Amino acid sequence: MEGIRTGEAELVVHVHPSQTNNINQAVLRQLSSMQFKLSEFFDGVVLAYEVKFQDKLAKIISGVHPYCGVRLKAELLLFSPKPDMLLEAKVVKVTPEFINVIVLGFSSAVITAEDIRDEFRYRIRKHGEGIYFSKYHKQHIIKVGTSILFAVKSLDEDMLHISGSLIATDTGSRSWLDEQKRNAEMHSGNKKNKNRTQPNGIEVHEHETAGGVAYSVDDNRAIKKSKKHRNAEDS
Repeated sequence: MEGIRTGEAELVVHVHPSQTNNINQAVLRQLSSMQFKLSEFFDGVVLAYEVKFQDKLAKIISGVHPYCGVRLKAELLLFSPKPDMLLEAKVVKVTPEFINVIVLGFSSAVITAEDIRDEFRYRIRKHGEGIYFSKYHKQHIIKVGTSILFAVKSLDEDMLHISGSLIATDTGSRSWLDEQKRNAEMHSGNKKNKNRTQPNGIEVHEHETAGGVAYSVDDNRAIKKSKKHRNAEDS
């Protein structure tokens, strides 16, 4: 999925003197407070981190409340959604006006009806479940629980709320899109196998006539005219 990247940062974490009896725990608590929040410094949301302490001793920072500064290096996993990126999400609500989804289990996104391409139609099933289905491909269905790919339109940085779109043809149900990709790859592979090789090394072509004259190909790839055509020329 697009929007996820790794990064490395050198940080100084400020620890209150009352927590100096367990510096490691205090530092990890500080870093945990950054998770699942948008950071301008990292230009993304911190999903996970791995810490490597650079100093065994903390430096006392003078001030009204003296803190200890702990230098460390952190490997970060960041979520940085940008416009036009393709994100994967799980559908949690479907209505005629919008589709509501959750990205990575924590970020909400909404796709309004005006951002859903005309191919899709809304329908309520007999048991009251609302779905969107493709009028061209009846098996292409979006409902609660479906994993979808959608394009990012914009991001509300304060609430981590994403506005999405299903206008592009490479968006929709993830399982259906994956199946179409596999079928396309299989079809492409079949076309490449039109020229096949026999066990004895002779290459056989599907179209073996040219201008009404039959040809065969020998082991050395030399082209020879058929016996029937040679007899015709000799006469």
